[in-house]
Amino acid sequence: MTTVKVQESIQGKAADVWAALSDFGGIKVGGPITSFETEGDGVGMVRTIGMGGGRVVERLDRHDAGAMTFAYSIINDDCPLPVSNYAATVEVKAQGDGSCQVTWTGRFEPKDVSEADASKVVEGIYRGGIAGARKAVEG
Repeated sequence: MTTVKVQESIQGKAADVWAALSDFGGIKVGGPITSFETEGDGVGMVRTIGMGGGRVVERLDRHDAGAMTFAYSIINDDCPLPVSNYAATVEVKAQGDGSCQVTWTGRFEPKDVSEADASKVVEGIYRGGIAGARKAVEG
């Protein structure tokens, strides 16, 4: 099992960053994302992200607003990402100076590529997600 962990600080209130990152149904179509839809609400809800001629189907496995952490997994075997048995956790922690730290950790098996190549793709997704949250709260 491969683990990728990205940890970054964001200037902004933890609650605002949490709101930006934890909206499991809040993905916008654009860039590599060609379609997006959700099914259900809360823990157990499923989102389908169209990209690269394929689709990534993710399930919200845990959502704890008090602890500002959520977990999700990819549930389709035909996912275009180079991973299988994928599960990730996102956590937001307040820091004393009006900023917060985001920790995004994923575990998976590389699929059809090297561990380094799969890790690079996953790390890019995490850094992009954190950058989106940063943009949302920093203006």
